[in-house]
Amino acid sequence: MIRTAHIDSPIGPLRADLRGDTIAALHLPGRAPEHADACAAADDDPLLVELRQQLAQYFAGKRTRFDLPLAPQGTDFQRNVWRALEAIEHGSTRSYQDIARQVGSAPRAIGHANARNPIAIIVPCHRVIGADGTLTGYAGGLPTKRWLLQHEGALLT
Repeated sequence: MIRTAHIDSPIGPLRADLRGDTIAALHLPGRAPEHADACAAADDDPLLVELRQQLAQYFAGKRTRFDLPLAPQGTDFQRNVWRALEAIEHGSTRSYQDIARQVGSAPRAIGHANARNPIAIIVPCHRVIGADGTLTGYAGGLPTKRWLLQHEGALLT
């Protein structure tokens, strides 16, 4: 059974999907699919309390790494890419080409895996940019990607 909860943030309302004692998804505003078998998470759910606390710290500029139990659903390749994304330090960016070299793939495949990242912000696909330094595709839209990178100090303009 999936438990869902809405979390207010400076970029708009996020929706968390919790499965057991793990976070299955963190959806950006307007990007959450419906789950027929979902129920609302209780406000005192320990995992939800911890998730809200860590996100509040992140948005307040007091947290640079998350320490939460994650269980993203995807192929082996996608999970491998998402692990590579988690290694990108706060305030840094990497290109699709950089990640492709790291996992032994092609930049386009990295882009597809990024687009399917179910745990936004925590698995920081927003830190992946074009090889020429341009901001390219982001499920939450380029203004949100720009905001997150500026918030982290990875983008100054």
